[in-house]
Amino acid sequence: MEAATRRDFIAASAVSLPFAAHTASDPGPQARAGLLAGKVAVIYGAAGAIGGAVSRAFALEGARLFLAGRTLQKVDSLAQELARGGAQAQAAQVDALDRDAVGKHLDEVVRAAGGVDVSFNLIGLGGEQGQPLTAMTREAVALPVENAVHTHFLTATAAARHMEARGSGVILALTAQVARKPYVGSGGFGVACAAIEGLWRQLAIELGPRGVRVVVLRSSGSPDAPGVSEAIAQHARSAGVTREAFEARIAEKTMLRRMPRMAEIANAAVLMASDRASSVTAAVLNATCGEIAD
Repeated sequence: MEAATRRDFIAASAVSLPFAAHTASDPGPQARAGLLAGKVAVIYGAAGAIGGAVSRAFALEGARLFLAGRTLQKVDSLAQELARGGAQAQAAQVDALDRDAVGKHLDEVVRAAGGVDVSFNLIGLGGEQGQPLTAMTREAVALPVENAVHTHFLTATAAARHMEARGSGVILALTAQVARKPYVGSGGFGVACAAIEGLWRQLAIELGPRGVRVVVLRSSGSPDAPGVSEAIAQHARSAGVTREAFEARIAEKTMLRRMPRMAEIANAAVLMASDRASSVTAAVLNATCGEIAD
């Protein structure tokens, strides 16, 4: 069974398109006020549920946004929505698993905006959930792991090369509590999340001396995200209980007795991307509502 993960879609077989044809608003001479005022942010998977929440939060805080995704129509629709609210947002169709497409897109961002301050990859990882590993094929387990390392390596290192030249920047990633706390039936997703966190630690030690920060946000899943809601439903079916009952089981394991909403994850991302978090790198931000104690 194809399982939706914490993020909504996986980029596949798209290419980067010129900004000129997909500019949602004239950037204008003056940046908006906010924690991210003057920041240039690239968000991959921007039209997904969590990608959209992050894009809206970044826009509210004054970032200039370059929204990338597999389906141009969806990304462009989000850019138009943000532009109507006064944000600076541009859309592009980008395959986040294609080195050349990622590099070309970032080169266009730098030419248009003078640099990149924040990179956040939120594409979906694919894969199966709901079965024990003994019932799965190697290919099914490996798919999200390979996608995770592949896309995050490409987008993070491409952004880092531009950020190093300026001596500053922030590279963000989103994982789930299964990176550290195993759950029955999570397939390769937990392994994929752990791989992302391991990659981020290695990037942090290499990029830190050049002024680039690297931070992971670890969530326990946002039930208001359609992909997470479906994943909860799949686990509920495997456990023989209702979706609501399974969600309540997860919530009961947290100190706040609930799961984080998408807006809360987006707000945490704003803080980590801002200069208010200038001393934070090589870190996994615990946004699990206390499911895990750090």
